[in-house]
Amino acid sequence: MSKKITKLEVDAFNTRGRLRVSEGLYLQVSKWGTKSFEFRFTLDGRTRSMGLGPYPKVSLADARSKAKLLAAKVEKGEDPIEERQAKRRKNTKAEKPMTFAEAASAYIDAKVDVDEGGFKNPKHRQQWRNTLKTYANPIIGNVPVADVNTDLVLRVLQQETTAKGKAGPLWNMKTETASRLRGRIEKVLSWAAFRGLRAKGDNPARWKGHLETELVARKDLRKPKHHAALPYVEVGAFMANLRGREGVAARALEFSILTAARSGEVRGATWDEIGLDAKVWTIDGSRMKAGKEHRVALCDEAIALLEALPREEGNPLVFVGTAKTGGLSENAMNNVLSSMDRSELTQHGFRSTFRDWAGETTAHPREVIEHALAHSLKDKAEAAYARGTLMAKRARLMADWGKYCAVDRRNVEDAGVVPIRGAV
Repeated sequence: MSKKITKLEVDAFNTRGRLRVSEGLYLQVSKWGTKSFEFRFTLDGRTRSMGLGPYPKVSLADARSKAKLLAAKVEKGEDPIEERQAKRRKNTKAEKPMTFAEAASAYIDAKVDVDEGGFKNPKHRQQWRNTLKTYANPIIGNVPVADVNTDLVLRVLQQETTAKGKAGPLWNMKTETASRLRGRIEKVLSWAAFRGLRAKGDNPARWKGHLETELVARKDLRKPKHHAALPYVEVGAFMANLRGREGVAARALEFSILTAARSGEVRGATWDEIGLDAKVWTIDGSRMKAGKEHRVALCDEAIALLEALPREEGNPLVFVGTAKTGGLSENAMNNVLSSMDRSELTQHGFRSTFRDWAGETTAHPREVIEHALAHSLKDKAEAAYARGTLMAKRARLMADWGKYCAVDRRNVEDAGVVPIRGAV
């Protein structure tokens, strides 16, 4: 039988950490020197910790008495933490507990002004609201957030829906949407637990070790849909056709191809981001998919395009349009493709055209190509060695791409304008 800890020993214990007082009862000393009692127990294979109050406000005798009562509950298979939290919810939310829909709205509002881990833009925030409102709220929106469990989460993810004229479970029919929905429900429930609105512990919407045992993995349900891309040998002929078309949307599409940029980055470009003399376009991290600032090396062809663009007084956007923002609509560039009878292509697909050209016909290093596309390197060791932005090398890469795009290969047997360079 272990030695019984005395009050003198409790008073004398000032080292940061825990002192075992008796079975399941510990004295915890924080880094600030404050002391408190905690009850530790194992139930259903999980070890949990429950605070009993600060010392000496809670005496050693009282702590022992509480621990003994709690140990008896655990012995009967009861979880004292769950019991205490249920009691608190009853006392504080007796009239109207917070529903899942209210918790989701509060969580989204809480993230609005958070830079790290918050929403990138209002559109992203609205996507959250729309997804939860459309698919989650009809099933669990009015359910107290404290009562959302695995069965309810599965009901949301497996609800009947239609896609392309076929009916089936949401998880199978709209896999990408359902996967995002699951992650969003998980975050709302985690926030609710953090705020004391539901019991802390395993999240019923988590994937690993939980929902993955019932739902088929996303990668096994459907292969990713790739954006249609133009073969790079045809890009010169396409650009010749595109340059003959009038309109700001056509110039935006041309610029996006010359820079291998995404649609939103081009449509949101402002003149203060453009350095014509330095031949650099600097995009703020708030506008980038990865959330990090991205610098684009501008080739001569891109510079000439920019210098010829009309400007509108009071409008900072490079590509002026009739959308509410003063710029181009989301579909403007794809509409240009449709007007060229190339509706099988997408603006985004030209990034693949650039990637294929660079990887198959040049000796530019892979990390330079990935940096130009604003991609994060998947290989951690490779990324560690490529910490810089490689701007000088990227400028050479984009200059070669600009020259390649300028030649219509329908009339040139040997276009050879892009030399195979050594990595320098």
